[in-house]
Amino acid sequence: GAGNRFVELKKSTNLTNARLSARLRGEMDSQGAQLVVLVQGRTPKTTANFVLTGQPFRITHDWSEQSAMLKPDPAQWTCMGARWNDKHGYGCDDIATVLKDVNIDIMFVLFPLRIAPWGSVADPNKLRPGEDYPEEPSYPVRIHALPKGLLMFDWVKIEYPSR
Repeated sequence: GAGNRFVELKKSTNLTNARLSARLRGEMDSQGAQLVVLVQGRTPKTTANFVLTGQPFRITHDWSEQSAMLKPDPAQWTCMGARWNDKHGYGCDDIATVLKDVNIDIMFVLFPLRIAPWGSVADPNKLRPGEDYPEEPSYPVRIHALPKGLLMFDWVKIEYPSR
């Protein structure tokens, strides 16, 4: 894409034991998804995506300040793995390895999402909504199953541990 502003500003990509804080608010029908931090890093083994499922952020009506510690504890993280046809480029690695060099992305995501096709789909895990799903009706997934609402961030901050 357009690049990574975080990296362009020469911030450290070693997020091991860093505290990620945010001031946020919103109103959301999450459909069972939680707001979590996702880190992505290219390692010697693969490109790994992890979500911090052990420390979700709460979406509250009023502004709230919340934090998560990016500890290399595998029990706190869920590896996203790869689609069946993308295992050559994506996969899982040790979270400690990824946190030492988060060299692709840091973002907030809603996880997990329930993607439900409108029509009959033989194997929805092998198809991409909007590309491979049947096109009738005009939107191929049941949007009522997806989160809806409003989420606002006032600020996001990363505090590095003293090393």
